[in-house]
Amino acid sequence: MKRIFLFVATNIAVIAVMTIVLSLLGVDRFLTSAGLNLPMLLVFSLVVGFTGSIISLLMSKPMAKWSTGARVIDAPSSSTELWLVDTVKKLADRSGIAMPEVAVYDGEPNAFATGAFKNSALVAVSTGLLQSMTKEEVEAVLAHEVAHVANGDMVTLTLIQGVVNTFVVFLSRVVGYAVDRALSRGGDSSGPGPGYMITVIVSQIVFGIAASMIVAWFSRYREFRADAGAAQLMGTPQPMVKALARLGGMEPSSLSKSMASLGINNKPGFMALFSSHPPIEDRIAALRGMR
Repeated sequence: MKRIFLFVATNIAVIAVMTIVLSLLGVDRFLTSAGLNLPMLLVFSLVVGFTGSIISLLMSKPMAKWSTGARVIDAPSSSTELWLVDTVKKLADRSGIAMPEVAVYDGEPNAFATGAFKNSALVAVSTGLLQSMTKEEVEAVLAHEVAHVANGDMVTLTLIQGVVNTFVVFLSRVVGYAVDRALSRGGDSSGPGPGYMITVIVSQIVFGIAASMIVAWFSRYREFRADAGAAQLMGTPQPMVKALARLGGMEPSSLSKSMASLGINNKPGFMALFSSHPPIEDRIAALRGMR
């Protein structure tokens, strides 16, 4: 899940920094000096909302490498590495995308794919996954990750994150302005007061939590779609079913919680609405329902 966590964390950090800087520069005061300027606020919200998600997307691959310690296979040094590279190449050709970078990292059974563009992606697998699965099951997992790349899931996630960011920034300032006006009781004011800033901060947290549910929903949806893509690449859903069944009997990946939605093996969290992956049982049922 680390890729998604890093993506979201970077996104939030960029938004927070931009919000603080722009507030210090007087942007909020400008927007509210003569009543709330909704058109300008919308432009402001779009800039802040999409800047964070785009920067997160562009940083996704190097951040994933750094956080997992993934070693890119430039020149295969073993038969396993050669098989990995050849298998990813075959799956990429079938998907119509350029050959991704292939990497291996130390850890419990898991795998992930990331990158800003389809034709410059990264597919990584853990040593635990290679040691505990058959080649057919590993290939199914690789097909699942390649399907993520071919589906453009990171770009779509960026767009969704940008849209929800925009609404969070926009609505939090509308609520902040309304509360500030109510507290001032129509008195003369040259700009937003403490009530405005406090309400904006609280609203951004509350709306941000709601927005995270939308992002989590898309993450669950894309897992079903990637499973189906793996079945199509393999010519049958059975290898993916076997891989998921094996993963279901394993301990959760040692990837940090921040990376769970990135990996393939991520058991549902305490709150289903915030879970980045659907239950493995549901994923297997969906695969078995395919013709």
